[in-house]
Amino acid sequence: MSSARRRAVYPGSFNPPTIAHLDLSQAVIEQRSVDVVVWSISRVALGKESHDGPTVEERFVVMNQVAKEYPWLEIQVTDAQLLADIAQGFDVLIMGADKWEQINELQWYGGDSAARDAALAALPELAIASRQPHVAPAEYEIQLEGVELVSSSAARAGAHHLMLPHARASGLW
Repeated sequence: MSSARRRAVYPGSFNPPTIAHLDLSQAVIEQRSVDVVVWSISRVALGKESHDGPTVEERFVVMNQVAKEYPWLEIQVTDAQLLADIAQGFDVLIMGADKWEQINELQWYGGDSAARDAALAALPELAIASRQPHVAPAEYEIQLEGVELVSSSAARAGAHHLMLPHARASGLW
């Protein structure tokens, strides 16, 4: 019997970390038999090169405070931008259905469908959460209820109850 731990990576901007980030991570542990979830924040997120709000370092500190409460949660900062690059070495890649649609767009691959297809083929097992109006492909879908309307954008816009307590307490958002 193998003692290898299954590891999932959840790339995102976490600006701020929300209850949905945590709920999705916990659902992946249960539904994909994962031992560790790594929240991965890119130094320069693809498509979000300029952003308002806390720096990557400030978000990393808040995310580490959250991780202290969950022994299965780890935090990393990466220079990688493409999900295929971030996911290398992991067993499962976590994302929302909106991100799934986005990574299928040719613009991220210089218009080269062969490059896109190769990147998608290199992905590990997928765990995708539907987020209206975006629907996850059934074979990859994670069952998750009650957080469909949660977004970091809404949290930044004043719905602070959507933020994780450490994010609210930080005063960064």
